[in-house]
Amino acid sequence: MVLAAGLPWAPVSAAPGTQMRALEVVADENGAAISLHLSAKVAYRVTSGKNPSRIALILRHARTAPGLVLPQPQGIVTGITSQPQANGDLRLTILVDRSLPVHCNWDGSNPNSSTLVMRIDSARRQVLAAHAPRESGRDVVIAVDAGHGGEDPGATGHAGVHEKDVVLAIARALAQRINSEPGMRAMLTRDRDEFLSLRERIRRARAAKADLFVSVHADSIVNSAVSGSSVYVLSERGATNEAARWLAERENAADLMGGVSLADKDKTLASVLLDLSQSANISASMSAAQSVIGALQSVGLVRKSQVQQAQFVVLKSPDIPSMLVETAYISNPAEERRLRTPAQQSALAAAIFTGLRSYFAGNPPAGTHFALLRGAHPPTQLAGLGTPGD
Repeated sequence: MVLAAGLPWAPVSAAPGTQMRALEVVADENGAAISLHLSAKVAYRVTSGKNPSRIALILRHARTAPGLVLPQPQGIVTGITSQPQANGDLRLTILVDRSLPVHCNWDGSNPNSSTLVMRIDSARRQVLAAHAPRESGRDVVIAVDAGHGGEDPGATGHAGVHEKDVVLAIARALAQRINSEPGMRAMLTRDRDEFLSLRERIRRARAAKADLFVSVHADSIVNSAVSGSSVYVLSERGATNEAARWLAERENAADLMGGVSLADKDKTLASVLLDLSQSANISASMSAAQSVIGALQSVGLVRKSQVQQAQFVVLKSPDIPSMLVETAYISNPAEERRLRTPAQQSALAAAIFTGLRSYFAGNPPAGTHFALLRGAHPPTQLAGLGTPGD
């Protein structure tokens, strides 16, 4: 299963006495969708197990409505049971005939909806890389990276708020918003308080074949009066340093997203191919970052209205457009207070999402839902290489 046991509660405030009023299952050859119609949104948690294959959905402080009848088995779903817990939570156990990826999000068609949708879906696992655009309609995949974590708290504000905690909350809210949008899917590089090396964050994004990488941070500076957001992409110097590293290790390097391997190329050709990839990558990163800056202006002060460039390691993937968003200055007491509130976390996540959606609507990757909406033809991924598969 994609979701492992013990995931934290989804970032929604619990509503005591919430009722589950109806539960529906719709199954097809790819999997199933389970819709839970609740009287209010609640915090929830998903775990999974084997022997037998099962999914547990725990709803915080909830109960079934009187007379609720659970649906009969259908397709992959071989049974559903509900068990009230001693602490007032409600546990649903969904038995399935095979393990498939699981995704939960609130119904995105209505922002006020309290319908929770669980998708158990093999189709969502078949995310195509950018070098395989022949199958149309896939989701764009966005790697959402919450900075720091574990023994690395990041910056700490005057009131003791740790950067690692607020950026995880923002990242979760951003991922939830992305997952509620048709044609978009998020993967979190971390969904708990754990330490990840900077290279591991990139590796996880590449493993998910991400179309875009967004690292979420909260800046700090000695001058506590400084405030506002800023967005960074990789600098040309940082790209040059990373190119040297890739060329030195090209025998072990993974293929570029364009489907081009460096391992069997001589040094000159490999250098040219990598340079083409990086140039296109930085250009795409700049465009996406500028879209996010524009959207962030709706929720507060943007300290730097132009995209900044730096050598941050997490931006150094040569073929995944990447940005680092400094959401606010945690060293500013007023911004620290706002950063710790769910309202500001949600507002920042919504603004970043708006910028990302606008970017993909105007620059749809080949083979995606956004490309279908535009009627776009699959673009060349690496300039001068032709369409892969030709």
